[in-house]
Amino acid sequence: MDVDVAVLGGGPGGYPAAIRAAQLGLSVALIEQGNLGGTCLNVGCIPTKAWVQSAHAMKDATETFSHLGVAVSGASLDFDQVQKNKETIVTGLVTGVGGLLKANGVTVVNGKGRFSTPNTIVVEGGEEVHFKSAIIATGSHPMRPPVDGIDSAKCVDSTGMLAVAEVPKRLIVLGGGVIGCEFASIFNHFGSEVTIVEFMPHLIPNEDADAIKTLEKSFKTHGIAMHLGAKATRVEETGAGVVLHFEGADGAGSVEGDLVLVSTGRAPNVAGLGLEDIGVAFDEKRGIRTDGTRRTGQPHIYAVGDVAGYWQLAHSAFKEGEVAAENIAGHHVEMSGHVPRCIYTDPEVAAVGLTEAQARETYGDEVKTGSFPFAAIARAAMYADKTGCGPYDELRGVVVVGINATEIVNAGVIALDAEATIETVADSIAAHPTLAEGLKEAGLVALGRPIHLPPMKRR
Repeated sequence: MDVDVAVLGGGPGGYPAAIRAAQLGLSVALIEQGNLGGTCLNVGCIPTKAWVQSAHAMKDATETFSHLGVAVSGASLDFDQVQKNKETIVTGLVTGVGGLLKANGVTVVNGKGRFSTPNTIVVEGGEEVHFKSAIIATGSHPMRPPVDGIDSAKCVDSTGMLAVAEVPKRLIVLGGGVIGCEFASIFNHFGSEVTIVEFMPHLIPNEDADAIKTLEKSFKTHGIAMHLGAKATRVEETGAGVVLHFEGADGAGSVEGDLVLVSTGRAPNVAGLGLEDIGVAFDEKRGIRTDGTRRTGQPHIYAVGDVAGYWQLAHSAFKEGEVAAENIAGHHVEMSGHVPRCIYTDPEVAAVGLTEAQARETYGDEVKTGSFPFAAIARAAMYADKTGCGPYDELRGVVVVGINATEIVNAGVIALDAEATIETVADSIAAHPTLAEGLKEAGLVALGRPIHLPPMKRR
């Protein structure tokens, strides 16, 4: 098969790249060894967020609805239906991606691909693909730390966690980053006794300090145990389950559970692609080296998504795929724009741009900040949710913590990309009553003229 563009991988980086290249008039073949949609759609963000919705529904039935005057008695979790709903959503979206590729004239080649020459990909069980340009979008895989016993069948990664047949009574989460915190939040609402063991002193350590504090407080309130600043040393299977041993600031400790979720990061899928043979430089931890156009050291080969290490986020991979396709078509486009960071915990945490600490490090102590609590927003009260706030950093960054934070942050993305001023946000007319009013109100706080908060006392 001879094509203008060969795309290796059909995930969030690959299939948008293939579609955009086809829209630009190029002939395209997409090689995928598994289901279309990649990790995100099949065993990542989509099925996980389907679980998140079930977890929120369980919380609503057992906690929230009574505040709203709706009596729900005997609410219980039907985990078989939770799994069925998740699979229905995933199957429908995978089918949808296939339909989009077909509608745009992209040829899908099923099988594992490997570069045999700088212009050829051989496919196990499929037709050999000859191309003028290629886009590598092979994604990433979960990593496991070098801990004795971590290969136990009772230690699963996120893919294995999504396939469990029943809710574990006791879940140990090794790793307090985004993935670990999301699963901890989900299974807490599903009824598991959840314990997080995290090497760093705090959960989601790269995020804003106020967001971290709020999330940790909420987890503690909901009964999620946390061992922070603790290094896992050994996993031991027992007749009753599994024990994770760790070393912390206060010495050695251990926690017993039925299952351990290992969520200690992901590594790029670079092995077995034949990159060494075609002169494409890569690192096993950081992935394939590219420039702003997503071009590798080989001028006709590009790399996007997790395998290229720009961001390990599906929405940035979407954009990267389109950027690569545009450049193959002869345009000059580089990656630009602010990338939102979303954590689907309870409460949700969403951010874009700099944290307050990063802003102060870069711009000094003259940085203005404004924070507005959800407790002062009418719509949040209607949701029976008073958790969360929105710090605002001179339009260098936005952080939102609370219900629907991942929806609200998109307004911050647009504001930052448009280089808007604080005045633009603060003086905007926000629909009332909405949660998004918090963004406007935080701007007013930053300017020293809050309307729905008492004025700060002068020192």
